[in-house]
Amino acid sequence: MPGPKRWRVPALALGILFAAPGARAAAPCAEVAEDGASYTVCEFDARRSSIRLFLRDGRNEIYGAFSRLADDLSGKGERLVFAMNGGMYSEDFLPIGLYIEKGQTAHAANTANGAGNFHMKPNGVFWVDGARAGVTETGRFLKSRAHPIYATQSGPMLLVGGRINPRIHEGGTSEKFRNGVGVADGHIVRFAISNQPVTFHQFASLFRERLKCPDALFLDGGSASALYAPSIARHDRFHPMGPLVGVVEARK
Repeated sequence: MPGPKRWRVPALALGILFAAPGARAAAPCAEVAEDGASYTVCEFDARRSSIRLFLRDGRNEIYGAFSRLADDLSGKGERLVFAMNGGMYSEDFLPIGLYIEKGQTAHAANTANGAGNFHMKPNGVFWVDGARAGVTETGRFLKSRAHPIYATQSGPMLLVGGRINPRIHEGGTSEKFRNGVGVADGHIVRFAISNQPVTFHQFASLFRERLKCPDALFLDGGSASALYAPSIARHDRFHPMGPLVGVVEARK
């Protein structure tokens, strides 16, 4: 399957994006370079931005594409300002792990062992609950009995408590397009997607060294790694996809 069409944008200074803890940036997304690789990073503050998960429309059909989601929201007087594929899914585009949308659990947590990135333990949950957000290792999340408004499970965890997942080795040679999410200070959400194939270790190091997120989660990779960011004129047209994570604001 062909990979998504990708647009290149001029590099922006990361200092503008993260000028101060909790500061609002003029634009949410910037292209950054780290350890010889290029990434696009988008930052949102859960206290100010409506960060949501999306799977099905009002007719119970899988959205599958950023354009369908954007059009649907537009019809409701809202604007999609950012979106990314929001976790791994099966051949029917349904989540393979925990998925909570608008407080309703559509798929239970998956703690099984198996092959593939999702089962590279520890895996984890990205969650949003009003003004709070986090990335939490799956076992810890389940023990907390938390039930946030939105949650999606994926894997592996890239960082746990500031440490790279021990199953992610510096000498790894598998390079793919990758996207993921990290959270700082309990409300600053940083999404990243590589603009070129990178290793897991490179990707984890981005979140630890540059983005300063103590906990970060891999969402997906390969041709399924896609971004919608109109502020930088980027719309990866890979589809169909399963769960989507997006940021929404009232249409002006």
